[in-house]
Amino acid sequence: MIRQALRRNPWSFLGPAATQCLAAALVTAGLCLMASLDAAPLRPEQRQALTDSGVADIGLLFLMSSIYLSMLIVGVTMSSAIRHQARDIALVRAVGATPARVRRAVAAQAALVAVPATLVGVPVGVLCGRAWVGGFVGHGLVPAEVTFRMHGGALPVALAVTMGTSLLSAMIAAIRPSRVRPAVALADSAAPRLRIGVTRTAAGLLLVTGGTVLSVFVAGLDAGTADQAGLFVMLAMCTGAGLLGPALLRVAAPVARLLGDTGRLAADTLAVHARGLSGALVPLTLAIAFAGVNLTRTATTTHVTGVVAPAADRWLEFSGTGAYTAFAAIAALNTLITTILARRRDLAVTRLAGGTRGRTLAVVVCEALLVTGTALVVATVVAAVTLLPLLHTALGTWRPWLPGSWLAAGIAGTAVLVLAGTVLPAAVALRRPPVEVAG
Repeated sequence: MIRQALRRNPWSFLGPAATQCLAAALVTAGLCLMASLDAAPLRPEQRQALTDSGVADIGLLFLMSSIYLSMLIVGVTMSSAIRHQARDIALVRAVGATPARVRRAVAAQAALVAVPATLVGVPVGVLCGRAWVGGFVGHGLVPAEVTFRMHGGALPVALAVTMGTSLLSAMIAAIRPSRVRPAVALADSAAPRLRIGVTRTAAGLLLVTGGTVLSVFVAGLDAGTADQAGLFVMLAMCTGAGLLGPALLRVAAPVARLLGDTGRLAADTLAVHARGLSGALVPLTLAIAFAGVNLTRTATTTHVTGVVAPAADRWLEFSGTGAYTAFAAIAALNTLITTILARRRDLAVTRLAGGTRGRTLAVVVCEALLVTGTALVVATVVAAVTLLPLLHTALGTWRPWLPGSWLAAGIAGTAVLVLAGTVLPAAVALRRPPVEVAG
């Protein structure tokens, strides 16, 4: 069963493998940065200067942020990969496999993906950590005595993060297909459920409400504490939005109906596949919101104070933001590609029903634009809830400022990412004869 799943769904597991590799690299880089700063032969006054400037805590902050993001994004991609096996799991149950055997097989798949991905990611993280320490020294953020050191616990810690997250998310995704009757599971896989579960809805609303309440509380804290709490606001809001993702996409779907017959078909398709596409909302929202918060905070600070931050501080801000944003963007791209490739048969059926290749691609483009718009709106709300209290505590203003060119680049980058993850794989899939795919 395990071998068959890996052979039948190679694209489904490529996404989790890529995100787990990147997660292991981020965790390893953070650990190596901590080891390099802690073991550096610094004089007491140099060590005190690092502590006073806050640079000594950057390694720990980077590590904790990497672990939080890895748990969230790896969980989303692995859960999506298992969900695409719902029909296969139902068939296996129909021929006599017990729920316990199905769960063991799913757990083994998660482990088989996590271990090699982590073994690849740790060396990549070592290289990234070496480059980052070199950047710290080169920009004068730390003394020249700080040299790169490998952290001895990098492999077990990275393995614990990727393996634990992968197993947990896979087991959660396998609960329903392994427990319900095979006939019901087959019906679910043939016609995806449109309703969101009560538990999922309640958890999503709880996280969004909790993030909003925490944001209000943050507005009354000092700037340093508020800055650290901002990450938890963003993670809670993004996770809540991801859980409510199918409902958010269905709310946005009627907009496509304004685009004529193609838009109406895209709206209907999006309503049916909202659950699968919503898996990309969490990493997309994270990538947009994380970049938006950090870039807007930097631009607003310069706009309000009239003082440009030192080059070293800008390098530190942009390098950290770039690493997290790239991680989330790659996860979103993987999820979108996996979702579209899982719909190859649906695309073939559309062509057999009379749709030309261009018309079918136009429907996919409409879907991509809807996903892009939804992600931009949700991410803007998340960024606003996270950022406004931080600006108030640090600068005493509630008005963010961002250059128009930066805003346009962000919107264009999001659209390109979503189109690349949906239209390109759909175009490749449509090159095969529809009879061959549907048959």
